[in-house]
Amino acid sequence: MELQVGVKVLLKNKEGKYLLLMRSDKKYPEAPPKWDIAGGRIEPGVPLITNLKREVKEETDLDIEKEVKLVAAQDILRIPGRHVVRLTYISEADGNPKISEEHTDFKWFTMEEIKNLSEDKLDKYFKELVDQGLIK
Repeated sequence: MELQVGVKVLLKNKEGKYLLLMRSDKKYPEAPPKWDIAGGRIEPGVPLITNLKREVKEETDLDIEKEVKLVAAQDILRIPGRHVVRLTYISEADGNPKISEEHTDFKWFTMEEIKNLSEDKLDKYFKELVDQGLIK
């Protein structure tokens, strides 16, 4: 069985808003375009936080500015021959993101705005954490 690990981070700016990225349906045709947080799969042998910082830089051109805190670990995909685990963190970053081809848009949201996004607009695994109160 192949095990894959993904790292994601909810970034907060100095104004207290959180960065969400709109997933590109051209880059990810198997997944509908929804708001999600920055991150991706790890490179085995590379520390988790190093992978996280690399993914944030690649996707947003931002640097993580503060310590990262692990919020949750989720099983996001279990199919014959493959198991994907997602580790979600929170941290801080500031600036104007320059998004990669993996996303089509970005927006800084208040937590109240995030909580009001429906599952058809928000990544279901991130929404699960919001709904469980793990993201506040």
